Parts: sequence; structure tokens; C-alpha cells
Amino acid sequence: MTHKTTLENGIRVVTEKIPCARSVAIGIIFDAGPRNETLQQCGLAHLCEHVMFQGTSSRDAMQIARLMDVGGGSMGAFTTRDYTCYYATVLDDYVTYALDLFGDVLLNSIFPEESLAHEKEAILSEIAGSNDLPSERVNNLLKSFVWPQAALGRPITGSPETICSLTREDVIYFVHTGYLPDRMIVAAAGNVDHEDFVAQVRDAFWRMLGHSHPLPIEPPVYQSGAVLENAPVSQAYFSLGVRAYPYVHPRRYGLHVLNNILGGGISSRLFRRIREERGLVYNIGSEYHAYREDGLWVIEGSTAAEYLLPVLGSTLVEIWKLIGADDAITDEELWRAKQQMRGQHLISGENTHTVMSRLATQEFYFGHTISSDEILAAIEAVSLESLQQISLEDFLEPLRQATLAVVGPEMPQAYNLALLQEMLADFR
Repeated sequence: MTHKTTLENGIRVVTEKIPCARSVAIGIIFDAGPRNETLQQCGLAHLCEHVMFQGTSSRDAMQIARLMDVGGGSMGAFTTRDYTCYYATVLDDYVTYALDLFGDVLLNSIFPEESLAHEKEAILSEIAGSNDLPSERVNNLLKSFVWPQAALGRPITGSPETICSLTREDVIYFVHTGYLPDRMIVAAAGNVDHEDFVAQVRDAFWRMLGHSHPLPIEPPVYQSGAVLENAPVSQAYFSLGVRAYPYVHPRRYGLHVLNNILGGGISSRLFRRIREERGLVYNIGSEYHAYREDGLWVIEGSTAAEYLLPVLGSTLVEIWKLIGADDAITDEELWRAKQQMRGQHLISGENTHTVMSRLATQEFYFGHTISSDEILAAIEAVSLESLQQISLEDFLEPLRQATLAVVGPEMPQAYNLALLQEMLADFR
């Protein structure tokens, strides 16, 4: 049920028909994001995504907004560290209208100066709001410390200084050099006929021409250590990073299973042993953040400032026991992790937006789609032996080079940067 066509101008179109669906989820991914910015332009890709809906040569911002609402679903955009995505979920009757609107917005936006100024103010508010959320703040702090010289380490939204310095000419140049057909993937899932959809995409984007000059994909310089930022918050928030696989690594499924066992749910080791058995945290968990050039295994949580060092010590011990096999993974843990991942994959596959996102990102990272059967088979193939091999060969050394970020109140009697650095050093 999955089909792919490459148009004459280089646009890739991938679709998957979902029986009985009345909706169609559409996604347009551009290989244009923070990695295409200079240091002084940090936040430009995100700004371009914001101003793209602010008027074209034939429609003003209000007309675009009304058309976005008419399909009864949703339409919007977001920027990641690897790409920019425009998306819509509409009734199947409105697919043509949605693609026509996308074609107009992506080809004919005029980026009015007044709207640009308003969107820059909106992004400044977004940055301020993110800084008010210590959980987001500590994650950004971790990545900026881990990858100090790379786009992966810079905030997607940029900084107030860079946003204020960006101009309309910057936006136009970024769009004209980044939003090109050979950098573009159009994906759709739901009640969609592939050939009809391909024809509609061709009608909407036949005027998009040009060829890009791909940037080299190189692993960024990684920095280990500890960083502390004091803030007027009641708890201490921590983010612990261990260097991991990039997105397409062949051992990625094994890491997903390891992550699930460590901190992927309420039966995970971290949640059970640090929250349920000791009551030291309200929330703690782990995630695998994978990107084109690199990856990071991130363990995050928050606790009362006076408990920060005991919580971090317990967290590091649990990671070390898992990776070093001092507390070997049991058959029951492996089975439960694989069942949870299988269930999450199948349940999310009933959502047209999720299926569309899979199609688009798989085409972006791998150049082809990966069937659900292949994914489930790869999860099932993970064994205790393969997990032990991954742990010993790929994560013992990165664990010794772990990086820690903390955002919390100033309480030198409970913790400080020197103590955090000493704690990391004890595990090397």
C-alpha cells in the first residue's frame, strides 16, 4: 500500500493508503534547517517557517488562515534540527485545496516587512516562554554544551540577538536556496490514491525548479563534562547525555530497547527504583534523540535541590549497572520492552498523521520507506546477547564521557559545579 514517485523536477512523493480512513494527512519536508544557517543567523530556518503563512501575491494572511480552517482538520509547520516540515490533516475532499494552498504559500509568499516584524516578536515571546520552562531550558543547555561548535547544539528558535538581526533579505535568500525540489519530500497517508495525489502535487509545484548543493554530513565535535545554570525555580532539573547513534545506525533498534528498559515507562528501572521505591523524584525517564549526524541518549528528571546529588548518583549507578551488566537484563524485562514498543508502533499506526510522518522521515533519512513488518521484525530480533554486545562495544566508553546539565536554584550547600564534575569523574 506504500508507493513512491519522483517528479520531473526532483520532488519525491510517497503515499500510503489506509482503508476506511476519511482523512488525509499531508506532510512536506524540506532538507533545510538549522544546519543550513550560519552562527549569526541562528533561528533563520524557524523564522522562515513562521512567515511563510503571512501572505502571498494572491492571498493575504487572513485568507490563508480561513482556508487552513475550512478542511476541518489542522495545518501548520515546525522546524527540527534536521529539517523543516509543513503539514495538514484534512478530509479527503479537501486534498486538492490543501495542496493548492501549500503551492501558493511555498512558491508565492511575499514576506511583508510588517508581518516579519510581528513574527519576530512572536518568536521572542516563544524564546522567553521556553526559558520559563526549566525542563526545556535544561535540555537546550545540555545540547549547547555537548555540541558547542555545531548547529545541533544551537537552539532551533535562535536567540533574541540573532532573531532581532535577521532581515527580509535573509529570509528570501534562505528560502530560495533551501526550498528546492531535490530537497523536497511530499508524503500523504489516509484515503489517498497515489496516482491522483502525484498529479495534484505536480499541478501545485511544477514551477519549483533548481538544484541544491548538499552540505557534507560529518559527526560534530562532542564535549563531555558538566554545566550548571542557576534559575529562580523550586526544584533542580537535570539532563544527562550519553553520546549515541545517529538516526540511520543499524543497531538503533537495540538502543531503543535498552532505553525502554532504563527509562521508557512507569515499569522502567529508573522510574521504579528512584521514584517508586525511594520517592526521590516525581518524574524521571530517558529518550533516544537521533539526528542525521549524531545522537544522544538523554536521561532527564527533576527533584528537590537537596536531593539532586543522591538522585544523580542513583541514576548513574542504574545506567552503569545496565550497560556494564552488573544487573543483567532479564528475559521478562526484554519481553516487556519489546511488547511495549510493538504495541506503541501498532497503535500509533492507526493515526494518519503518524503514518504520514513515518513515510516522510523514512524517505528523508533512509531514501526509502520501511514497512511495519520490517520494523516489528527488527524489534523482535533484539536479544539479550545483542543488547550485551551493544552495551559493551558501543556504550561503555560514551558513558565514561557523559555530559550533565543542571538548571536549579542557587544552593551551594546542596550542590555546585565542582561537586557535579566530581560526581561524573567518579564514574570514569
